Amino acid sequence: MPIARDAANEEIVMAIEHARQRAVTKPWGSTDLRPWSANPDDGIAIGEVWFERSGASAPDPELLLKLLFTREPLSIQVHPDDAVARSMGLVHGKTEAWYILSATDGAEVAVGLERRVATAQLRAAIEDGSIAGLVKWRRVAADDVVFVPAGTIHCIGAGLVVAEIQQRSDVTFRLFDHGRRRELHVDAALAAADPRPAEPQMAERRLTDTRTLLVACPSFVLERIHLRPESVRELRTQRETWILVLAGDARFGPVRAFVGQAVYLADDRASVSAGPDGLTALLAYPGPRPIAGMLHEAGRRSSFDPRSDGPEVRAMERQP
Repeated sequence: MPIARDAANEEIVMAIEHARQRAVTKPWGSTDLRPWSANPDDGIAIGEVWFERSGASAPDPELLLKLLFTREPLSIQVHPDDAVARSMGLVHGKTEAWYILSATDGAEVAVGLERRVATAQLRAAIEDGSIAGLVKWRRVAADDVVFVPAGTIHCIGAGLVVAEIQQRSDVTFRLFDHGRRRELHVDAALAAADPRPAEPQMAERRLTDTRTLLVACPSFVLERIHLRPESVRELRTQRETWILVLAGDARFGPVRAFVGQAVYLADDRASVSAGPDGLTALLAYPGPRPIAGMLHEAGRRSSFDPRSDGPEVRAMERQP
């Protein structure tokens, strides 16, 4: 693991790690995880695959990257924002974003409500199950991106494989569970929920020839990067960064990653060498804005230089 020193000559441990996977069983999960992960040997349905630091004693990162496999719909649910979470004695809330990796015909997600409702109406809808008719469903397809701010009532439907980036929290309040008879969390959900339609989704923005901005919020930035076959770039991070390979393969410093595998970097720089089929990957790091100069041609500059990304990224970095 690389070690650097700061201005006070204190050691700073930097990391480039091949993330390990942890499978999580769910009643709505699947036994077919290909090509994103290995199928379970015991035939038990896996709903989520969490990517974690390679060292068991490594500090928890700010963000959590996971894959979701949905044979059935998830519960209709909500997550608290930071303020509500702290009022409940939790460290922070949970804002998340979904990148659709694959979708069966007609697959849907729900984000927000069809209309604003009063708290009493929302309570009644949770208690009698009519909340299922209040959420706003939309069809999704591969490569769609869905941003879900904390407080948004939402649901992921059946027939989907989703890459999710989120604040590192597993706090979920269920409003409806499709007859699975798991506990509902009515009072907590009412405290956390924003009972109205969701805000319009952010349109993706091309930042450079290799970077496309998908989501930018205080909690995280999500990008899609694309490198040509056999091309080499330099990646310079200023904070923890997760990379999930969607297509092709690449070597990130000493670590090589293929489809469905993830790499974790902590305040480090690494050469990125795309394989013979190029590289398409998701890249996520704490927000609120894209990092200028994060990915540029190897050897073009010997040090970090924000000018390598052009005016749009620099303008976003100057935003308050």
